[in-house]
Amino acid sequence: MTTVTNPQRLGDDVVDRQLSPELTQGPTEERTSRFGSLRRSAVRAASSAGWALAGFTVLVGLYWIVSALATQLPSPWQTALAFRSLFAHPFTDSVTNKGILLELAISLERVFIGFGAAAIVGIPLGLLMGSVRRIWQVTNPVVQVLRPVSPLAWFPIWLIILASDASAAVFVIFLTALWPIVLNAAAGASSVPRDDRNVARVFRFGRKEYVRHVLLPNAMPSIITGLRVSMGMAWMVIVAVEMLSGSSGIGSFVWNSYNAQSYASIIVAIVVIGITGFGLDTVLLRLGRRFALPEVNS
Repeated sequence: MTTVTNPQRLGDDVVDRQLSPELTQGPTEERTSRFGSLRRSAVRAASSAGWALAGFTVLVGLYWIVSALATQLPSPWQTALAFRSLFAHPFTDSVTNKGILLELAISLERVFIGFGAAAIVGIPLGLLMGSVRRIWQVTNPVVQVLRPVSPLAWFPIWLIILASDASAAVFVIFLTALWPIVLNAAAGASSVPRDDRNVARVFRFGRKEYVRHVLLPNAMPSIITGLRVSMGMAWMVIVAVEMLSGSSGIGSFVWNSYNAQSYASIIVAIVVIGITGFGLDTVLLRLGRRFALPEVNS
């Protein structure tokens, strides 16, 4: 006996077998797959948190040993008490006493102003240096001579010019952040693929179209890297500048705590400085991933 197969049904079966698992799976399988993905993400996050906790535990243990050997240093418990005391009134603003978070906000304001000015000046300058050979030949020697100079060496010069330690600190941050931004932007502009340049030439892109569609997309990862490096350097330098000026800011807080022999407050300030720097770097890191080229993200 011969079985007759319906051609239309056969064609439908073939199409069903060719469909991807994502299209053929039902709601139950889809929920299971999503749950498995969330579970793996949670396991990875818990693992990372566990290893980080282990690292900080080792760090606290090492500090406890050092504080036991150097009796002038506060113990971890004394540091915890100082932490609670300082954060009981973190925004105190008086003539003789400023809260630790108020001092932190003053430092962040200076860093953001100097860093923002460096980005406004450094990104266009770096793109020009990387795109136009003559500009590179003129500016690169100047950059290479000024870049190795310690930022703190500029502080007395700006203090003489501006007669204000707060404004001088901002300009020191500006110079600190400027050079990494310039050099990374120049590197990104000079690494535009030849194929992209040829396409822009074929379609007769104007300057604005070339900058928007070719130059910036290819240079953006390098620009973000320069911003990230500059922010890290600026945050380190502002503490030293404020310790040198002694007026206000988290660096001044550290120096005043040393003069008052409040060593536990210094440890608390170091923790606050580190956490703040980590937060700033994380923001720029996420920004870099957002603007990374597709092949880098993959």
